[in-house]
Amino acid sequence: MVAYGTVREYRTRVVDSELDELLPSLAAISLEGPKGVGKTATATRRARTVFTLDDSAQRELLRADPQRLDRSPTPVLVDEWQREPAVWDLVRRSVDRDPAPGRFLLTGSATPTIAPTHSGAGRIVTLRMRPMSLAERGLATPAVGLSDLLTGRHPVVDGSSDLTMSDYAEEIIRSGFPGIRDLPARARRAQLDGYLTRIVERDFPEQGHMVRRPATLKAWLTAHASATSTTTSYSVILDAATAGDDDKPAKTTTIGYRDVLSQLWLLDPLSGWSPNRPTFARLGMAPKHHLADPALAARLLGADVHALLDDSVSGPAVPRHGPLLGALFESLVTLSMRVYAQAAEAVVHHVRTRNGDHEVDLIVERADHRVVAFEIKLTPAVSDRDTVHLRWLRDRLGDDLLDAAVITTGTHAYRRQDGIAVIPAAALGP
Repeated sequence: MVAYGTVREYRTRVVDSELDELLPSLAAISLEGPKGVGKTATATRRARTVFTLDDSAQRELLRADPQRLDRSPTPVLVDEWQREPAVWDLVRRSVDRDPAPGRFLLTGSATPTIAPTHSGAGRIVTLRMRPMSLAERGLATPAVGLSDLLTGRHPVVDGSSDLTMSDYAEEIIRSGFPGIRDLPARARRAQLDGYLTRIVERDFPEQGHMVRRPATLKAWLTAHASATSTTTSYSVILDAATAGDDDKPAKTTTIGYRDVLSQLWLLDPLSGWSPNRPTFARLGMAPKHHLADPALAARLLGADVHALLDDSVSGPAVPRHGPLLGALFESLVTLSMRVYAQAAEAVVHHVRTRNGDHEVDLIVERADHRVVAFEIKLTPAVSDRDTVHLRWLRDRLGDDLLDAAVITTGTHAYRRQDGIAVIPAAALGP
C-alpha cells in the first residue's frame, strides 16, 4: 500500500471528465484497457490509497488481511486487479455493505484467467480506456465536438488544423501510448518492439496460454495488422500469415491467439451496425479489424513515415482497398472516435452492404438509435464522389440521421451545400 502522490506531466484524458462525473455518484469504477494506455496515472490522481497488485508483496498483504480495503482512506485504487481476481469479489461485497460513492477505483490490463464469482453488475461500473485520441495529444484545439453533432441541430462547422498528411503519418508511428509517444524515434521503436515481445513471452503465459511457436503468433499478428480497417476473414488472415507454409497451425491454435489477444485488449474490432429497419435487410455483419493502437500495426509491418507516405510497405498479402496509410489513418480516426463516443454515451459501428456496393466507415449511435455517420478520406479535399455513401444513408434514415461528415487530412472545417460537414481529423474532439 502506498500513499497518493502527484503524477508528473500528466496529460488530461477524455475519460477524466467521465470519472469526475461518475465517481461522486458511484461506489466503484473499473478502468479497463491494454497495458500502457495510462490507466494507473489517471486513477492515481483520484486515489488516497493505492494497492499495486503486480507487486507480489501487495498481493500477499491483501490475501492476509482483506479488510484493509474497508479500513483504508478512500478512494481506494486497486491497480492491476486481475493479478488477484478474488479482489473483485472483495470490492463487490464491500460495496454491498457500504454503497457510499467514491470508494473504489480498479484498473485492469487483462481479463483474469480465473473469473470472479460475480460480474459486479450493479456494484462496479466499467469504463474502457484506450490509447490517446488525436484531441488528447494536444496537436490542435478541436473546433468541432462529436457531442454537438449528436444533438442533431446541425451546428456551425468552422475551424482549422495545421496538420498535413505527413503529420498524420507521424502520429500513427508515434502511437497513443503516453509513455512511448514522446521518446526519440529509435527508443520509441525499441519500446514498441518490447511491447509486442512482452505479449508473446509474458502476457500469453500469464493468461495460461503457452506459445509453442512464437514466430507463428508474430506472423499471425503481422497479418492481422495488414488487415487493419478491413473485414477480411480470419481464414484469409491465417493464409496470409502462413503463405508457403505446409505446416499451418490448427484452427484451435489461432482461435486461442484471438481469445488471449482479446483478453489483453490488444484486438479492438469494430462491429457492423445492425439496425432493426426493413430498409437495411442486407448488411454485412463482419467486424473491421483494428489493433489497440495503429502504431502497433505499423511496427509489426516495419512501416516508418516515409514508407507510409510513398506506399512502399511490404507485408502479408491481405486484400485492401488503397494504401496502408489510408487504412492506418482510418484506424487512428476510429480510435479517436471511440474515445469521444464513450464520453457522449454513444457507441461506434461501421456499415457495409453484403455485396459491398455501399459502405460507411463509422456510425456513432445514440441510445435512441439515431446516428451520426462519418466517411474517412485520406485526402485534403472532398468531392461529391466522397459523399455518395453518406447521401445514400441519409435517403434511408431521414431524420434519424442526426448529422453526417467526412473526416479528412485537410486544414479547414466547413459545411458543404448539401449539409454534409467536412472536418480535419485533428479538428474533431469530444
